[in-house]
Amino acid sequence: MKNNTSGWVNRFLSIVERLGNMLPHPATLFAMFAAFVVLLSGFLSWFDLSVTHPGTKQTITVVNLMSVEGLHMILTKMITNFTGFAPLGTVLVSLLGIGIAEGTGLIGAALRLVVLKSPAKLLTLVIVFAGVMSNTASEVGYVLLVPLSAIIFLAAGRHPLAGLAAAFAGVSGGYSANLLLGTIDPLLAGLSQEAAQIIDPDYLVNPACNYYFMFVSTFLITFLGAWVTERIVEPRLGKYTGDEKAEEVKPMSPAEKKGLRYALVAALLFTAFLLAGLIPADGYLRNPETGEILHSPFLSGIVALLFLSAAITGIAYGIGAKTVKNDTDVMRGMAKTMETLGSYIVLVFFAAQFVAYFNWTNIGLITAVKGAEALKASGLGPIPLMITFVAISASINLVMGSASAKWAIMAPVFIPMFMLLGYTPEFTQAAYRVGDSVSNIISPMMSYFALIVAFIQRYDPKAGIGTVVSTMLPYTVLFFLGWVVLLIIWILLELPLGFGAGLFL
Repeated sequence: MKNNTSGWVNRFLSIVERLGNMLPHPATLFAMFAAFVVLLSGFLSWFDLSVTHPGTKQTITVVNLMSVEGLHMILTKMITNFTGFAPLGTVLVSLLGIGIAEGTGLIGAALRLVVLKSPAKLLTLVIVFAGVMSNTASEVGYVLLVPLSAIIFLAAGRHPLAGLAAAFAGVSGGYSANLLLGTIDPLLAGLSQEAAQIIDPDYLVNPACNYYFMFVSTFLITFLGAWVTERIVEPRLGKYTGDEKAEEVKPMSPAEKKGLRYALVAALLFTAFLLAGLIPADGYLRNPETGEILHSPFLSGIVALLFLSAAITGIAYGIGAKTVKNDTDVMRGMAKTMETLGSYIVLVFFAAQFVAYFNWTNIGLITAVKGAEALKASGLGPIPLMITFVAISASINLVMGSASAKWAIMAPVFIPMFMLLGYTPEFTQAAYRVGDSVSNIISPMMSYFALIVAFIQRYDPKAGIGTVVSTMLPYTVLFFLGWVVLLIIWILLELPLGFGAGLFL
């Protein structure tokens, strides 16, 4: 592909990559971050730095880890920091199932089928769109779609990191765009409602309050993500010259076709099992108390269901294609997948300590509250203030990973403030979600950032944090600009944001 990337953009991204990759190994870097947080907590504690939590009204101070109590926390919680790191179990369990599907040959056959049947011009659009849609169950996007997209691009003769970047941009950068509601919607709506009731005790915020905006954003992010991939990221990456070999794109053999038929039957039966538990009002996969799907064993157990679906369809394919002769073949596929995760587990150990230390010290919490207070006192007009709010949300996302944790802090400050300016809580929430999404893909605090580094190192062993940031930075910039323009259009046309949710009070 001809390199259409403008010279200054390419030079800038190359500088970002070189500077980033001059840093130590990502695991070493997280260890250094953890040590720095310990030192910083001791330094800041000398100044009695504190804020009042806008929601609970409690005084938040810096917790000094350079103390006897801090030492005890570091020593006694080191293991649980690691084993309790949220993405670790998700990744391991998911990849065990995927290992079966890969070991039996199902993934290789399915990928060839995708490459053979999909129009080449639509491949990037399809991957970004699939990434956005996977946000309903985001873990699936990170652990399944992101690595598979790299494999699909490589099989299609394109750079695998371009496919990985496109999927990651959709999954993480497009976190607040979707055609369906996810678990984050009721969670954020509940926090927004509590904050709104500071001004109006009877105000209610429903989970679908941002649905119209999310719906339109899905197509915006899909097209922007595909454009950035094909016009900036892929030309800059050039031709792939690494050691990973592409799946050979050859016609399906009779045995493979039979295996795929077996896998399809197994997938249909598994889907019927899921639908039987979801469609009836008292279905066995719904919440047994309320009958809801959003807060149900189905969504809470989505990783377990991913494991089961991959295992069942993989074994079915293996039986049909005769690539599975006994249980040893199945276990061998699972073990092979685990062998590739050594560097990721090392990385997660240090990343987990850093995240835990940062949370313990309250440094991120204090930074967020101080930033909110400064924005409140800025005196900007409504539209500039909302755009600045998006930028602040994106910046805070670089030091605090959890969308709900940040919103729990920011909502009690910004929702009442914007209500007094005449804006609805639903609009403030939408603006927050934009800022929270666009910087996910360049934030080391994002839970799955370490996993993305590990995926990239499969194709480029010398890659580091600089490679990830330089590759994903164009998406952040374009997503930010595109979403801000969409927000301004929404304001000017006074469009509803979702069901029963307008812009102005």
